[in-house]
Amino acid sequence: MVSRVEKRIYSNDDHFPLLGSKVHDRLRAQLNFIVEADKLKNTLRQTILTDGSRRENSAEHSWHIALCALVLSEYATDGTLDVLRVIQMLIVHDLVEIDAGDTYCYDEKERADQAEREEKAADRIFNILPQDQSETLRALWDEYEARATPESRFANALDRFQPLLNNYVTEGESWKQHGVKRSQVMERMKPVGDGAPAIWVFVCDFLEDAVERGYLGD
Repeated sequence: MVSRVEKRIYSNDDHFPLLGSKVHDRLRAQLNFIVEADKLKNTLRQTILTDGSRRENSAEHSWHIALCALVLSEYATDGTLDVLRVIQMLIVHDLVEIDAGDTYCYDEKERADQAEREEKAADRIFNILPQDQSETLRALWDEYEARATPESRFANALDRFQPLLNNYVTEGESWKQHGVKRSQVMERMKPVGDGAPAIWVFVCDFLEDAVERGYLGD
């Protein structure tokens, strides 16, 4: 049984109150964070799975772009890229969508307060962890957002490129649903040129072909 004194130290989001000993405080915080992260599986994106069956969730997206980092790292601008750091950024950068939701990239009205919503979410979610890990993961998130390092630029490039692949393979299903034009996609894809110039050339060819096939409005 948990004593009244012990109960005071638990938040409403504490899933492991029986781990009440100080010896277990660190583990309890880590497990609470892992359980919280599981909620990302409930956040739906506009991107359609390549088999066309449904929309992907943000956890699936994070896994997919982390895999892209493993496979496509040779196309990064910097040949000495720290691929592990890229993967770490890609795994944590969308956790804020647990609170903030996925903001559709072509919805200007919804994007108006996106940064504020995601900053608030980062404050809450990363602070579930013990302080040292909280600071480490928050630093990864901040680095990704700033796009000031080769790793963060490559991570951002992959984050933009993966939805393009899915849209192309599904014959522009999501683009068509939202009336997206080539100029909008080109603007959205600009970070690809910063982080992976060779892939940017491929993006331009992709979009040209997508317009010709009727997947994307000109």
